[in-house]
Amino acid sequence: MAKQAHIFMVPLPAQGHAKPLLKLAYKVASYGIKVTFVDTGSVHSKPFATNSDKVQEHNNVVFVSAVVGLQGSDGHTHEETTMERGTQAGNLIDLIRNMEDPEITCVVADVTMGWILAEVAEKLPVRTAAFCPASVGSLALSCHIPKLIEAGTIDSNGKMARSDEVISLSADIPPWKATELPWKYPRNDETRDTEKLLFELCKTAQKTAESVEWIVCNSSQEFEPAACDLIPGYLPVGPLIESHNAERTSGAAGSFWLEDTSCLDWLDSKPPGSVIYVAFGSAAHLNQHEVDELAFGLEMSGHPFLWVVRSDFTREAPPSYPIGFLERVADQGKIVEWAPQEKVLAHRSVACFLSHCGWNSTMESLSCGVTFLCWPSFTDQFHNASYICDIWKVGLRLNQDKSGIISRHEIKTKIELMLSDDSMKANASNLKKKAQESVLPGGSSFKNFEKFINFLRH
Repeated sequence: MAKQAHIFMVPLPAQGHAKPLLKLAYKVASYGIKVTFVDTGSVHSKPFATNSDKVQEHNNVVFVSAVVGLQGSDGHTHEETTMERGTQAGNLIDLIRNMEDPEITCVVADVTMGWILAEVAEKLPVRTAAFCPASVGSLALSCHIPKLIEAGTIDSNGKMARSDEVISLSADIPPWKATELPWKYPRNDETRDTEKLLFELCKTAQKTAESVEWIVCNSSQEFEPAACDLIPGYLPVGPLIESHNAERTSGAAGSFWLEDTSCLDWLDSKPPGSVIYVAFGSAAHLNQHEVDELAFGLEMSGHPFLWVVRSDFTREAPPSYPIGFLERVADQGKIVEWAPQEKVLAHRSVACFLSHCGWNSTMESLSCGVTFLCWPSFTDQFHNASYICDIWKVGLRLNQDKSGIISRHEIKTKIELMLSDDSMKANASNLKKKAQESVLPGGSSFKNFEKFINFLRH
């Protein structure tokens, strides 16, 4: 009798990586496969897997804790201010060895943590696979790093030889500018160390992609056909989304922040297609001047808005608002620390999404047919914004003025343009349909997921 499949999943300790892998875990578990999910360390004070009944009710998913370091291709473990340094892969291997029956049959790790997969494959009789939470296009760029270095397009530190040059992998994949590479980081006080870490993670992803049989991705063939053709062994199974019909309870699986579900009742009170949803994910920051301009822009638009403002949204101090702003917008807007984003995007009152363009947010918004106002900050967000605006044509960029600030007038103007553009709404509706069809029986993502399940079982 064949032993029962039991999968060990290891995310990178960042919400944008951990949450989609947990969605994959629950989807795998729904096929009767046992999943042990490693909480590799919270990057915030709030728990990764909260104690709500909704999170804990799935008998096929169990959680274990092990803080894992970030190891680059040079073999050293790096520290990052938002990610805790921890144990080496040996401790994870010991954890796997000590698991009770049924035994682990496969380890699935984030593509940027391939060093774990390498040690596991060397020391344990289990299969390995990787998970990529970013776009296929972003991974394709990582896979081309050795060729780009060999051609002299970038140096060994990832810096482009010419600042006016772009990197193009295909006519149907947005090109990368020198300032918009996924390892570039805009904060001058942290740039050198952070860019080194990010470039090491991209190089690790490249080596991982070459060493595993399958790379599972939160994307779909319909969204990125040209990029999917560039990477063998790639299985786009997305968009990975949660049920929008779940009860309005807080504590969604994979969230490092406690969700404020009162915003859903507030949305119920607003007309269809009227609300501007504003959220910048779990890691992006604005300075206080940018927060002020955003506040004024939302107020000047005259449209109702739901704005997610984390307690660490500004680096210098807790975020504050212009004098009298909260009183003036008391009936127009609602501000929460964290929102149940997929439920918000699926709500009938939401008109568009002012977003940092993280890949998870991008997939969630496309799945709900919601258009974008794009305010990218770093890593792959600029490339995602290029997909949104130039390839899919479902969004508009918010452009900086001569002083490098996105002004209140720019925000107000782009909100008005977006809400009056029927063609972008139609494009978004079409992509929503494609997203839904891809995960249904017979769809490309459905077929790829069944192929992955077959791999896990045999």
